[in-house]
Amino acid sequence: MLFVNKEAGRGRAGRRLIQVLEVFKRRGCRVDAVETGSRSELEKRADEFIKEGRRIFIGMGGDGTVQGLIQAVWGHDVKIGIIPAGGGNDFAAALGLPQDPIQASQKLFNCEPRRVDVVMARTDDGNKRIYVGGGGIGLDAEAAKYAANHYRRWPGRIRYVAAALHALQRFEPLRVRAQVWTPDFGELESEVLVACVLNSPTYGGGIRLAANARVDDGLVDLTLLDYLGPSQVIGLLPRLLMSGEIRLPGMQKAQCTRARLEPDRRCLFHGDGEIFGPAPVEIEVMQKATCVLAPRSREAVV
Repeated sequence: MLFVNKEAGRGRAGRRLIQVLEVFKRRGCRVDAVETGSRSELEKRADEFIKEGRRIFIGMGGDGTVQGLIQAVWGHDVKIGIIPAGGGNDFAAALGLPQDPIQASQKLFNCEPRRVDVVMARTDDGNKRIYVGGGGIGLDAEAAKYAANHYRRWPGRIRYVAAALHALQRFEPLRVRAQVWTPDFGELESEVLVACVLNSPTYGGGIRLAANARVDDGLVDLTLLDYLGPSQVIGLLPRLLMSGEIRLPGMQKAQCTRARLEPDRRCLFHGDGEIFGPAPVEIEVMQKATCVLAPRSREAVV
């Protein structure tokens, strides 16, 4: 089953769908495509196909599509394939998949099952949802709302940077206390621009805040980025747009299996660019909890 978000990547997923289906056809592989109109519809259709005995589910879109698909098949013995066609595609990049949908479709036939981590977030309203790449509070959560609306048709990393600049106009520093579960329990606290917990090295279309993160190491990477004023953020733009790299002295980092983020005022938590609910939020690694089709380790490039 191929679940496709035709609006992903400024409509790129919809435009490339016929070519992707042709790849499968040439390989003699039957695939049925279903357009995902909403998360609830995706979950409903996935449940129907699981009952039919389908065991390979492919998501064509961005990280939000992949996250929704994994959530939909959670708890079932199925394999997930990914055809990146969204604005971010950070989880696919962490697996070593090509960013071009056609190349990624061809690559799937040389992939092997690989168990990877996902992250469970429990927001202050009691809701639980998983994410696959990155989540956090602060400027990135505020920017997520603009990226999904005002700038949804802008390409890749530019979309997230533009959304962040928009959100920055009204953003006030956020003091966050982070509890981290490591071999030695610890706490970090700072006045931040962003407090994020990453499963993949990048999020937001290639913004690199956790270079050492791996999707199968049983850990998440917590980063507290100290508050920066508008002029300082603007000064980062050339590097962000060129490489996505952020290296600043005001960064606190920790690798952990669990984390709790407690802000000093009401704010929202996002996962993979989707708003989950209000903070405080508790985050936990679900180690090797899902099976994806990924390039063999010697072929993967992270």
